[in-house]
Amino acid sequence: MTDYQAAKEAGLAAKFAAVGLIGFGVDALLLRIGLSFGFSMAAARLISLTCAMQVTFAINGLHVFRCLTRAKCVKQWVGYMTTNGFGNLCNFWIFITLVSLHRPVLSNFWLALGVSSMAAYLINYASARLLVFGAARLRGSVALGSVAKESVCGPPASEPEARPDTLNGQERRVPAPGGW
Repeated sequence: MTDYQAAKEAGLAAKFAAVGLIGFGVDALLLRIGLSFGFSMAAARLISLTCAMQVTFAINGLHVFRCLTRAKCVKQWVGYMTTNGFGNLCNFWIFITLVSLHRPVLSNFWLALGVSSMAAYLINYASARLLVFGAARLRGSVALGSVAKESVCGPPASEPEARPDTLNGQERRVPAPGGW
């Protein structure tokens, strides 16, 4: 891996982490709301985590990996929910285990939420990066407006769902008619 590729990978990991913080915020807010409505800790966490996964799927697909398309959306959603579901199952399990220890510090649900979310980040990034949104190496480029953006899974020009076009002398991918 070249320095450039390592820097790009680190950038993707950082963006994924930033989206994870958004998901963490959604998760924490909905967890707190669920608890205030009298849900059990486990039920409130299950609801909050499920909603946070939907938010992170959309943002990661559209803005981090830049390859969520109408044609592949259902397949990518199923892949993301399956692979990240495993990571979030680990997240849920760690959370419930820590809360159920009844230790003054470890059982604090905010600490348990942070620890479990960090563990899930490692699993979820690897699965989203390698299995759902692209191969292990960067490829392709997409221009949105006049600014070129790199994509990890932009379809090759030979695929029927996209055709190359140019804008300001730069190649970009545009959806085929009826596409996104």
